[in-house]
Amino acid sequence: MTKRETGRYESTSAGGEQVQAFIPHPLPPVAPPLQVEGDLAERLQAAEQALIRLELAGEMVPSLDWFIYAFVRKEAVLSSQIEGTQATLLDLLNFEAMSDAPPPNADVEEVCNYLDALTFARSQLADPSGLPLSMRLLNETHRLLLRGSRGKTKEPGSVRRSQNWIGGSRPGNAVYIPPPPNALPEVLSAFEHYIHADNGLPPLIRAGLLHVQFETIHPYLDGNGRIGRLLVTLLLEHDGLLTRPLLYLSLFFKRHRQEYYRRLNAVRSDGDWEGWLDFFLDGIATIADEAVATSRELFNMVTADRQRLIHYESVNLLAVQIFERLPGHPIITAPWVVDALSTSHPTAARAIEVLEAAGVLVETTGKKRDRVYAYQAYLDRLRAGTELGEES
Repeated sequence: MTKRETGRYESTSAGGEQVQAFIPHPLPPVAPPLQVEGDLAERLQAAEQALIRLELAGEMVPSLDWFIYAFVRKEAVLSSQIEGTQATLLDLLNFEAMSDAPPPNADVEEVCNYLDALTFARSQLADPSGLPLSMRLLNETHRLLLRGSRGKTKEPGSVRRSQNWIGGSRPGNAVYIPPPPNALPEVLSAFEHYIHADNGLPPLIRAGLLHVQFETIHPYLDGNGRIGRLLVTLLLEHDGLLTRPLLYLSLFFKRHRQEYYRRLNAVRSDGDWEGWLDFFLDGIATIADEAVATSRELFNMVTADRQRLIHYESVNLLAVQIFERLPGHPIITAPWVVDALSTSHPTAARAIEVLEAAGVLVETTGKKRDRVYAYQAYLDRLRAGTELGEES
């Protein structure tokens, strides 16, 4: 392990206690400089090639919107779960199936906010007149992320003006104390400068460095972890490594949550950037290849189910039209079909019965009224890893 000094400590007050806050040095790592060679270079090459395979897999399927819809939601749920949110992918999709209903609880609301925040940030970067990848963009993204009941007291959209801490019951026994508020303008200016600096390091390495630096600065009162992981998604697109948000990297961080935090802390305490980058790049390669495999399985499943439905004796046109929308809406109701396909309720109900009889849809409530139907086989494959407690 290469050891280096990555910052300095400054005495500050938090919660009535004197503590030592950590102020990170600007990127890139120095003394010694980061060397991308040996095992780390091999990890980097494997991660880059896996992202190419994921990008190509997206190009080869006829309905890429299916996978963007699914994988973005998977990332939103997983990133939120890392922070303790109790919503699952099934909770989110069930809510989205209920048109015009408010979120059933604050956990689902937080995941919906993540989706809105990511959509906003990507649209800004895609718009020539939009905000560039900057603290201004991250602040506006943060404002959307913390919208609602839980976030309204956490200064959404604003860099914090008070001291925070990570872990422990009080500042005095915290695991980590981020920079004090008076140090934030300087460290955030250096952070923002590095986003656009050209120092010869590969984009994936820079993304790994920037994620840690953001988490180390911890510029907000809440939502730092989710914004920091969302930043990785934005960097991959910004730097041309992926053209669409198909990588749900938070699955790797959730599986290895304790190592994730340990690697972040090892950078601060020992300057072990190489150890963090090895972990980060392993996650990129692992999840990119899993996403490729998942996309192929889902595509093959839809293709086989389509053929089975088309040859089902009672099939009708509306049933086929509903089926074609299921990958983007794997949980549906009769009212949703009425609205989406401009049909009557009896006609929608009959088409749903055909899909249920053909083994495509499964009714999930057991009720006689207000019934909900799921493309269960598709959902079972998609939601892998997103149930609560599914981690190592």
